[in-house]
Amino acid sequence: MYAIIETGGKQYRVENGSEIFVEKLNVEADQVVTFDKVVAYSDAEGSLKVGTPYVEGVKVSGTVLKNGKAKKITVFTYKPKKGSARKLGHRQPYTKVRIDEIG
Repeated sequence: MYAIIETGGKQYRVENGSEIFVEKLNVEADQVVTFDKVVAYSDAEGSLKVGTPYVEGVKVSGTVLKNGKAKKITVFTYKPKKGSARKLGHRQPYTKVRIDEIG
């Protein structure tokens, strides 16, 4: 049994017990979060339900494990022969969620 959920402008394939990194949510650690934007749902028999745009009556709940930041990436832009260069760094915030229940 699995589901495809949408959060933060991205889609994730989740199963019971799977851990995913999603865009930062305004939820503290050890709290329960519910995803109601389920794009597709496959039950135990293997039949697939695809929503238009979302499947009605199916929700995915999970527990927030932690909020954090990803590794730093370095962004370096320059224009040759102009003496122009710029170096920036960025750390994307994320929320780690463990999927508890699909249904």
